[in-house]
Amino acid sequence: MATDVQYYFAPQSPWTYLGHLRFWDVARKHGARIEVLPVDLGGKVFPVSGGLPLGKRAPQRQAYRLVEMKRFSEHLHAPLNVTPKFFPVAGDDAAKLIIAVAQADGAHAAMHITDAVLRAVWVEERNIADEATLAALLKERELPARRLEDAHSQAVAERYEAHTQRAIEAGVFGAPSYVVGGEIFWGQDRIDFLDRALAT
Repeated sequence: MATDVQYYFAPQSPWTYLGHLRFWDVARKHGARIEVLPVDLGGKVFPVSGGLPLGKRAPQRQAYRLVEMKRFSEHLHAPLNVTPKFFPVAGDDAAKLIIAVAQADGAHAAMHITDAVLRAVWVEERNIADEATLAALLKERELPARRLEDAHSQAVAERYEAHTQRAIEAGVFGAPSYVVGGEIFWGQDRIDFLDRALAT
């Protein structure tokens, strides 16, 4: 029987970008089923979990974040602009697009469009808050253009709220978070622990 992994993330998170493909590889290696669950991290999760938006963090924390991003980018051989042109950027529209794809086309397609969105921010200097960018990402990943319209539906908005509430109830406080059997693995630097958990 396949193991389910709840994958909670924000589509503008650099740490989600750095872990996304590695997590996907680990899940596939173990035959795990991924629930693709973008959430409203800054607007809803942080206020109840003690997190602060980047701009409100102490200067030394902001500076160290850039150091760590550069370190992990080099260590993982993953290209990353530590100060991309379009960041900070609102992630709600991208999150809803990912949900629309997940609902209509399944988790595999949702993981593909998530990869496209993350790369758009951190590698390609593109604005994921712009509908034209999202439309282009759908086309590049050979997904139906109508998913952009689907993303504006009430059903998708409700699903986004439900994902976010589910994350809060699960104890999630940051992105990415991978949850297996109620156990949280927070951060792309915990993927090795997740790998071992899925192996057992």
